[in-house]
Amino acid sequence: MIYKNRLLSKGPKIVAIGGGTGLSILLRGLKEYTSNITAIVTVADDGGGSGILREDLGMLPPGDIRSCLLALANTEPTMEKILQYRFKEGSLKGQSFGNLFIAAMNEIYGSFELAIKEASNVLAVTGKVLPMTLDDVTLCAVLENGDIVAGESSIPLKNKEASSRIDRIYMEPEITYPLVEAVEAVKEADIIVLGPGSLYTSVIPNLLVNDMVEYICNSDATKVYIPNVMTQPGETDDYTVFDHVEAILKHSCKDLLDYVIVNVEKIPEETLEKYKEDGSKPVILTEEDEKKLKKLNIKIIKDNLIDVKKDYIRHDSLKASELIFNLSKEKQR
Repeated sequence: MIYKNRLLSKGPKIVAIGGGTGLSILLRGLKEYTSNITAIVTVADDGGGSGILREDLGMLPPGDIRSCLLALANTEPTMEKILQYRFKEGSLKGQSFGNLFIAAMNEIYGSFELAIKEASNVLAVTGKVLPMTLDDVTLCAVLENGDIVAGESSIPLKNKEASSRIDRIYMEPEITYPLVEAVEAVKEADIIVLGPGSLYTSVIPNLLVNDMVEYICNSDATKVYIPNVMTQPGETDDYTVFDHVEAILKHSCKDLLDYVIVNVEKIPEETLEKYKEDGSKPVILTEEDEKKLKKLNIKIIKDNLIDVKKDYIRHDSLKASELIFNLSKEKQR
């Protein structure tokens, strides 16, 4: 274990940017290759248990932060079960114990940033988990039909009702500031990874914080994007790989990305059935996509990246992390 920890401490400096389930799954794989991980996590969530705590306590939403802390934690399985536990009855129904834990830390230390640091110490977290900003932000979407939707949780619902694609997203207030630690991590990174995760509500919000795009563009790091393996109803309906990339570039700059890591593994039909009911489809890479990405000088890495557990389709975190780790080795040559 001592030898492994020493080896991991010499691993590449990786900054992973996003939120939700996608980012936390990737982090579980990355910590097997390096301990130099900084996760920069969206705090635009306003739904579910996180939204309730945000409204009741005036704190930043802890949900995505909690998932990433647990992904990088070195704790007993029982502790993880406790922190992931959701109450089934009473006024706390649907609320996660992990969210309440972070809320308590926030009250004790009087600072969300300090609360996350102390929670990281308690959970023996590998690397760092940082909120994208400490400002209280509201995510807004401008649809192609001209409608404006306010609130992260409302965007896919209202968009689905309107049957209109998302044109762009923005945050209120428009002036928001990234954490100094996040900026330093981006500057010093060997690899910067965007995604996987919800395109408009988990990944892109991190790019809307003041000057973050500039910091990423100016970093010497290799920049990688991992799109979701499935489309998300009301958010990325019928999107191909290039549609995802195009949205990222539209909210940043045309030369932001060096690589895109794409799944090419076919998903079993029986697994896809329940996704079809919700209108979700595999995100495909077309020949036209490949031509467009080549014109943008974005290299494509294709691999079998599917991991199906209990009929849920996820990225194979170890395989994706291996591909990212290999890019860092190429950079060192």
